[in-house]
Amino acid sequence: MLTNKELATFQQDVDPSENEQALNKLGGLPGLEVGLQTSFTTGLRGDATEFRARKEKYGKNEFPEPPSASWLELFLESFEDTTIIVLVVAAVVSLAVGVYEDPQKGWIEGVAILSAVLIVAVVTATNNYNKELQFRKLNAVKEDVTVVAIRNGKNVSVNIKDLVVGDIVVLNAGDRIPADGVLVKGSDVTVNESSLTGESDDRKKSTNPAVDGGDLFMMSGTDLSTGYAHVLITAVGEQSRWGKTKAKLAAETTETPLQEKLDVLAGQIGNLGMGSAVMTFIVMIAIWFLRPDERDPSLNFYEYLLKAFIMAVTIVVVAVPEGLPLAVTLSLAFSTQKMMKDNNLIRVLAACETMGNATNICSDKTGTLTQNRMTVVQAWMGNALVEDTRVLSQKLPTKTVEYLCEGIAVNSTANLLGNPAEPGAFNVAGSKTEGALLVLIQDRFKANYVALRQRFDANRGDRLITFSSSRKRMSVVLANGKATASGRSGIIYTKGASEMVLALSTKFINAAGEEQLLDEATRRNVNASIDAMAKQALRTVAVAHRVLPKYRGDETNDALESDLVLDAVFGIKDPLRPDVIDAVHRCHEAGIFVRMVTGDNIETAKAIARECGILTEGGLAMEGPDFRRLSPQALDEVLPYLQVLARSSPDDKHTLVTRLNGQALPETREEWEALHPEHSWAEDRDNLLPGYREEWKATRRNQGEVVGVTGDGTNDGPALKAADVGLAMGLSGTDGKCFQLTVNVVALTLTFISATTGNEPPLNAVMMLWVNLIMDTMGALALGTEPPSKNLLQRRPYRRDASLISNKMLRNIGVQCLFQLAILSYLLLHGAAHFETLVGSTQHTTIVFNTFVFCQVFNEINARSIGDEMNVFKALHQNHLFLAIIVFTAVAQYVIVQHGGDFVRTAPLTPEQWIKCVLLGAMSLPVGGLMRLLPATESERDFAPVSPLIQRSGDSSKRKAPTEPASDGFQLSFLVWLVVIAAIPATTYRVFEEHWQPLAGVWSVGRSVV
Repeated sequence: MLTNKELATFQQDVDPSENEQALNKLGGLPGLEVGLQTSFTTGLRGDATEFRARKEKYGKNEFPEPPSASWLELFLESFEDTTIIVLVVAAVVSLAVGVYEDPQKGWIEGVAILSAVLIVAVVTATNNYNKELQFRKLNAVKEDVTVVAIRNGKNVSVNIKDLVVGDIVVLNAGDRIPADGVLVKGSDVTVNESSLTGESDDRKKSTNPAVDGGDLFMMSGTDLSTGYAHVLITAVGEQSRWGKTKAKLAAETTETPLQEKLDVLAGQIGNLGMGSAVMTFIVMIAIWFLRPDERDPSLNFYEYLLKAFIMAVTIVVVAVPEGLPLAVTLSLAFSTQKMMKDNNLIRVLAACETMGNATNICSDKTGTLTQNRMTVVQAWMGNALVEDTRVLSQKLPTKTVEYLCEGIAVNSTANLLGNPAEPGAFNVAGSKTEGALLVLIQDRFKANYVALRQRFDANRGDRLITFSSSRKRMSVVLANGKATASGRSGIIYTKGASEMVLALSTKFINAAGEEQLLDEATRRNVNASIDAMAKQALRTVAVAHRVLPKYRGDETNDALESDLVLDAVFGIKDPLRPDVIDAVHRCHEAGIFVRMVTGDNIETAKAIARECGILTEGGLAMEGPDFRRLSPQALDEVLPYLQVLARSSPDDKHTLVTRLNGQALPETREEWEALHPEHSWAEDRDNLLPGYREEWKATRRNQGEVVGVTGDGTNDGPALKAADVGLAMGLSGTDGKCFQLTVNVVALTLTFISATTGNEPPLNAVMMLWVNLIMDTMGALALGTEPPSKNLLQRRPYRRDASLISNKMLRNIGVQCLFQLAILSYLLLHGAAHFETLVGSTQHTTIVFNTFVFCQVFNEINARSIGDEMNVFKALHQNHLFLAIIVFTAVAQYVIVQHGGDFVRTAPLTPEQWIKCVLLGAMSLPVGGLMRLLPATESERDFAPVSPLIQRSGDSSKRKAPTEPASDGFQLSFLVWLVVIAAIPATTYRVFEEHWQPLAGVWSVGRSVV
C-alpha cells in the first residue's frame, strides 16, 4: 500500500495544479484506488482488525490536545502571586526570629502561616486541575461526530475518529469534511475553504478538473457548500492539512467576557485591600510610638514591625477575591455538564453568559421547534387530496408508482440506517425530508431504494442538479434511453418546494396514470390542497418528471427543469417538540422576542408559529422576497413586529441578525462596496440591506440587541457567525459575588478598626487565611454549583452595558456587612463578659473568630438567593455538594478552634460558648429575611426594553420594571424556613437574656421618658 510520505506528495500547501501533477505521478485516481486497496463503489472491505491495521499505518483521525498543566505545575503556579510570595517571606522571617528567641514555641506562628498558605495552594491547584479536566472532557464531546461511509458495500454510520485512510465517505451539502481526501464521485460540488485559506468564495470541485475546472482535493475542516460527494480519505489527524494547521494554532482556554469583568472587579477590590493594608500598617506603627503604655512587653520593635507587616500582607491576601472568577468557571463547567445530559452542547464557553441576556432569539423550525422526525401523512395525487397515505398502495396505477419510486430514490442523497433501539425503524442519515419520502416508497410500495439508486450512472452522462436554498429544488437526469446521433433519450426527475415545482409544471399524472394538461382549474385545485396542508402545519414537497426524447448533456438547468409533469405533492408532518410551547411562553415572560426563520411556505410557517405561540396578535409574517426588497430604514420599522420570516434564504437570516445586533455590518465605504460591487455608495448606501455601521448606530440609542440564533448548521452558518450565540448559565455566579464581597468588606473593616483603636486584631494571619479558604474555594464550590432557578427565566435580559453589581446585590451586601460588623463589635466590647472569659484573652479572640466564621456559613445559605425570594431553603436538599461543604466547614472550624492551640492561636470553647457563637452567626438568616423586605428595585436602564407585541400578548404587560418572580406556591421548605427564622432570634435572646436584660431596661426607660 501507499505510504503517508507518498500520499503527502499531492497534499502540499501549494497550488492545486502542482498537487494534481504529483497525484498523476501515482497513477491518478485509479492509482489511488489500487494503491490504497479500496474500491470507489464498495469502499474498504475487512473487519475490525483491518481498520486497526490502517490506523497503525496511517495514524488516527484525532488531533493531539495542547498539553495541559499538571497538578504540580498548577500548585507551583499558585505561588507566583506577589502577595503570596510576600506572605511566605514574612512567615519565614517570623519563623527564624521566633526560633531564635523562643526555640520551644517561637516557630509556631511562622509554621502556622506557611501551613495555611500550603493548604490554600493545594485546594486551589486541585480545583483548577479538575476544572481543566472538565473542559477537556467537554471538548472531546463536541468532536463526537458521525458520518456515512461505504464499507463492505454498505452505507454505515462511522464516528469521524474511526475513519481511516482508504475509506469512502458520503457527504452532502452542509457537511464538514472530516479528513483530507480526493473527490471520486459527485455532482455540483463546491466547498467553502475559508477556515483554511481565508477565501470567502466557494471553490468548485470535480473529478476531472482539466475538463470541468476546479480541483479534486477535499481538505479537512472545510465545509461542503453545495452538491453531494464521495470522498476517498487520503490523510487523517495530524497528517491532514487541518491537523498541521491546528498544531500551529494549539489554542489554550481563554477567559470569557464575564470572567474578564470579574477579574477587573477583583482587581478593584484588591486595590481597596491594598489601601486598607497600608493604612493598617501605618496605624499599627503609629500606635507603637503614640501609646507606649499599651505595648506588648513580650515584643520588641522589630518583632512588632514584623507582626504589623504580616497582618498587612494577610489583609491583601484576604482582600483579593480570587473566588469570583473561580465561582463563575465552576458554575459554567457544572452547567455545561448538566446541559449535556439534555443534548445541549456548548462549543464556545462565552456563549453561556451571552445567551442568558439574549433579547432576541431567531429560531430555525426543523429540528429546533420541531422534532425533525418527518412522516408523509397526506398527498395530492391524480387531482385529489389523499388524507391518509396508508391507502396509497391500493389506489395508484403501476406507471405512477414507477415514476414515484424511481424519482424519489435517484433524486435524493439521504440514507436509511437501521435503528438498533427500534427494530423495523430507521435513522435517517442526511435530509430528514428525503428520509420521509424514502420510508414512504419502502413501506407503501415495497421499493428497494438502494437498488433503484444504482440506475444513476455518471459515466454515461447522467446528471445531478443539486439542491440550493435559492432554487429550493433538485433534479436528476437519467440518460437511460437509446443512443442516437443527436443524443440519448432519458428522463428528468425534479423534487422541491411545492410552489416552485408547480410553477415549472405544465402537465400532471391523472388517476389513471396518464399525462394530462395542467389547466387553471387543476392548478387552483393543487394550490388549494397545498394551502390546506400548510394550514395544518405540514411541509409540502412536490415531485415531478419529464421524459427527454433527446438529451445531449449540454442543456442548461432551466431548460431541463421546464414543462414538467407533476406526479404528486406530499404533506410531511414534523411534530413540535413537547416543551416548545412552554419554552416560547417563558421567553415572552422574560421579555425575549422570539422569531421563526424558515424556508417553508408562509402558510406552513404561520400555522407552526401560531401553534408554538411565536406568532401573536399584531405580529407580522413576511416572505423572503418581500424582506429583501426593504431598505434598512423600512426594515427597522418592521423589526419590532416581524415574528415569522418564511421562504427565507441563509442571506435573509444573516441580514435579519445583522440589523438586530449590528455585528456584521460594513464598517467602511470599501467594505460596503465590496459587498455591493454593482451599486453606487453615493446613491444606494441607504437603500440596500444590510446597511452600514454609521447609519445603524445613528438610529439606535443602545448597543443593539443580543441575538441568539438556532440552526442546523447547514444553511445557517452565516447567521450563526453573526449572532451572539449562547446558553443561560443560571444565577449561581451572581450569588457567589454577594457572599464573597460581604466577607471581604467585613474582614477588612474589622481588622482596620481594631488596628486604629489600638486593640489586638481579633483575626490573626492564620485565621484570615482560613477565612480566605472558606470565601474563595469553598464558597466557589458551594455557590458555583447551585442549580439555576426556574424563576430566573422570568427575569428580563440585561443590556450589554449593565452594571455588574445590581441594586439588590448592593442592598444584600450592605445589610449583611452592617449586621456582621455590629455583632463582631458587640463581641469585642462586651463579648468577654457575656461569654465569661477575660478581655483580650486568646479565648476572647477565638469567640470573635468563631462567630465570624459561622456568620459566613449561614450567610452562604442566604446567598443562594440575591433577590426577594424569602425561602433560601428551597431545593437545598437537592444540592448535595453545597450541604457537604457546609458540613465540612463547620467540622473543620470545630477542629481548628478546639485543637488549633498555639498553632492557630485559638483556645477551646465550652459547649455554652459554642452554642452562643453559632446562634449569633445564625442570626444572618432572619436578618436576611428582614433584608428582603427593604425595597430595592433594579434600575430600568440595566434591562433591555420589552417588545410591545409581548406586552400586548399579556405575558409581560404587568411588569413595567423587573420584579422578583412569585414563589412556586407553598412548599415544605418554606415552612421549615419560617420556623427556623422565628426560632433563631427567640432562642438567641433566651440564651443572652441575662446579659441583654439591662440593655432592654435602658431601652424601656428611654421609651417611658419619651
